[in-house]
Amino acid sequence: MTDPALAPPRVVATPAALAFLAELTATHGPVLFHQSGGCCDGSTPMCWPRSDFVIGDGDVRLGEIGEAPFHMARGQFDYWKHTQLIIDVVPGMGGMFSLDNGSGRRFLTRSRLFTDGEVAALAAAEQAGAAPAAR
Repeated sequence: MTDPALAPPRVVATPAALAFLAELTATHGPVLFHQSGGCCDGSTPMCWPRSDFVIGDGDVRLGEIGEAPFHMARGQFDYWKHTQLIIDVVPGMGGMFSLDNGSGRRFLTRSRLFTDGEVAALAAAEQAGAAPAAR
């Protein structure tokens, strides 16, 4: 049986993304991320003040980057459940309503496929209630 404690995080961030996140948090207070999928701004990680965004019943909490919770719409999670999301920051315009907009930088989601062993560890963590359920 696979040890659920060996499950990799579903979302991580690069040092550059963590530094940018710290800047935004210093300016705006506690924040969260949401990635909903779809077209336009919905396909990029959006950074919101925690008090300005309501997490829905159809959203999945993937984990945290820095101290910011990271959520994704269930349908998007079902599509990405076999990948680890790597949040980075690059030059450009952020999403229209995201806190990175107007800064000259934007958050970007990169990804990598989980190995078979990581998939097994995530499944064990799900059964133990320690990881989002990949239906």
